[in-house]
Amino acid sequence: MIAIALERIQKSYGTHKVIQDLDIQIESGEFVVLVGPSGCGKSTLLRMIAGLEEISGGELKFGDTVVNDHSPSERNIAMVFQDYALYPHMSVEENMAFGLKMRGANDNDLSSRINAVAETLKIGEFLARRPAQLSGGQRQRVAMGRAIVRQPNAFLFDEPLSNLDAALRVEMRLEIAKLHRTIKARTVYVTHDQVEAMTLADRIVVMNRGNVEQIGKPLDIYRNPASLFVAQFIGSPTMNAIHGVLRKDTNKGIVFEYNAKAIMLGVGGKTFSYPDHVTLGLRPEDLKLCLPDEAWFTGELAVVERLGSQIFGYLEIGQPKMLTVEFPRDSELEVGAIVHVAGDQNRMHLFDGNSGKRI
Repeated sequence: MIAIALERIQKSYGTHKVIQDLDIQIESGEFVVLVGPSGCGKSTLLRMIAGLEEISGGELKFGDTVVNDHSPSERNIAMVFQDYALYPHMSVEENMAFGLKMRGANDNDLSSRINAVAETLKIGEFLARRPAQLSGGQRQRVAMGRAIVRQPNAFLFDEPLSNLDAALRVEMRLEIAKLHRTIKARTVYVTHDQVEAMTLADRIVVMNRGNVEQIGKPLDIYRNPASLFVAQFIGSPTMNAIHGVLRKDTNKGIVFEYNAKAIMLGVGGKTFSYPDHVTLGLRPEDLKLCLPDEAWFTGELAVVERLGSQIFGYLEIGQPKMLTVEFPRDSELEVGAIVHVAGDQNRMHLFDGNSGKRI
């Protein structure tokens, strides 16, 4: 299958730019997830790939062919939407066959392809039913099946699980992952759900206000976020962000100061430049209970969340936001306790206090 390349892609509505000089290469068999908050441009970008939205600038290439002016049908793209977009008066089989029949596909070949896809998606017993007789998860499988039988250049998913309840969302997420491993088709998947992004993607594209903040493998982005925005968007609970200043101490190396308190960061032997105002980033699992004289942070426990396999505590430390800490599973700490925690120096992150970029 041919590669899809987006080169300096732009999208404007009048004088308002919503996507600015975006570059992405999507390889054969790759599952790429576009993730970001509402309004970041991810669905607009997907629609431009599909041909449903005009490209204002740059080039969209399928292989060596620039397809900016090609119609959706000429691009051979299959799209699965948040709303299933099934014809209510047609059976499941007729819905799956409709697109190919419009292209004049052979009936015998079409029937065998539908049966094979229906077996893969476990909807074979529903082929004679109409959409109204199916559950939400079954309808989404039919929508996926309709896309698969076309054998397109790429699959585009626009928040396909948003309408499903939590349990069904998990089930369908696993189905999509298994399906991708089976058919190994190039897939571009849009979501605002970072769990879907982390579990499904070969690569994640994190978008913010029409720009790409970072592109990378899920764990690389989680462990090495390029900016404070990425650090706090990927991961749940979100990464702690403590605002302060750095100063150099002749004896202790680099010291982080916040609220008239100081933390020795243990990087005295390193030489690097840094801005005056910085943000120290620490994930909840990288903070551990400690003795008072070892503490980076001390605060009153304001809230405890016991989630079964995990326990999270929220400490008041004098910053606008509380500090989130993952406690041991056997922790019996209660609200009101004074808690001392220290960070893992090998897992901490420093960000420029003005730009938010990783230092």
